[in-house]
Amino acid sequence: MDTPPAQRRYVAVDPEDRSIRIEHGPTPSPRPGEVLIKVSAAGLNRADLLQRKGLYPPPEDASPIMGLEVAGVVIATGAGVDNWHVGDKVCALTHGGGYADYTVAPVSQCLPIPAGLGMAEAAALPEALLTVWHNLFQRCQLRTGERVLIHGGASGIGTLGIAICKAMGAEVYTTAGSEEKCRALEALGATRAINYQAEDFEQVLGDLGMKDRINVILDIAGGDFIQKNINVAAPEGRIVYIAFIRGARAEVNFGPLLMKRLVLTGSTLRAQSFAQKAVMVREILERVYPHLESGAVKPLVDRIFTLEEAEQAQDYMQSGQHMGKIILQM
Repeated sequence: MDTPPAQRRYVAVDPEDRSIRIEHGPTPSPRPGEVLIKVSAAGLNRADLLQRKGLYPPPEDASPIMGLEVAGVVIATGAGVDNWHVGDKVCALTHGGGYADYTVAPVSQCLPIPAGLGMAEAAALPEALLTVWHNLFQRCQLRTGERVLIHGGASGIGTLGIAICKAMGAEVYTTAGSEEKCRALEALGATRAINYQAEDFEQVLGDLGMKDRINVILDIAGGDFIQKNINVAAPEGRIVYIAFIRGARAEVNFGPLLMKRLVLTGSTLRAQSFAQKAVMVREILERVYPHLESGAVKPLVDRIFTLEEAEQAQDYMQSGQHMGKIILQM
């Protein structure tokens, strides 16, 4: 196994014009409860775009370097680590620092790479896995036989969420921004994918007999979707927000909230404690990993860029053209 180098390459943001460049700095040493990973691939997330713009500052104890998920090989372990060893292949949710060729991660946020997956596919897993599990299955208690609506179905979270919900026995509806994406999402397991650019999802679901029959809704859109979500939700329905791409403000009639006894909630993953994320990881290993190992659930990788192409990769994500995850390969 390679000896960790004194210096690593990482992506830095110019504080003036917010452009991206490659810099060199000390390779971190793993602290107690951490592993040092030689990174093969890192996943992109919209949080990275916001952090680059200065709109989503990392927690004080986090790395200032962008990047929340990686896949690679354990190259060193910190004190007290006995469940991961040098040479192990791993994918991990990092506390920042993923846009680098070496990074550290808490062992409680490390996951084995499922059989049959390469490093790029493995790097597409951690953030989406924890986001889907926490919001749909922990917060909203999605159950077998229920109907779920996933907005932003073509995103990394959306594509993996559709596959997981289908594998767990839910009936999945989703929205996306083109007919091509909608047909691909139906091939992934969605019963009906709705092109929100050309169709009103509330009307389409009504025409399908699904008005007041959607049990759980995962929304990244907000804005004008907020009222429509309430309108299509079933009695005792649960609606969870993880972003507000269409706006965080809306005029809403909350009357149906009372009549249907709805639950409105929301979350961000990064702000939660290591202990909370550790519970998510344990439950994912027990409940979702069998479907990953069998191939019933598989992450969808759209495009792979080099570390030096990080700015182009983020521009591509900002354009919304992608279907699945965008990956940086070292």
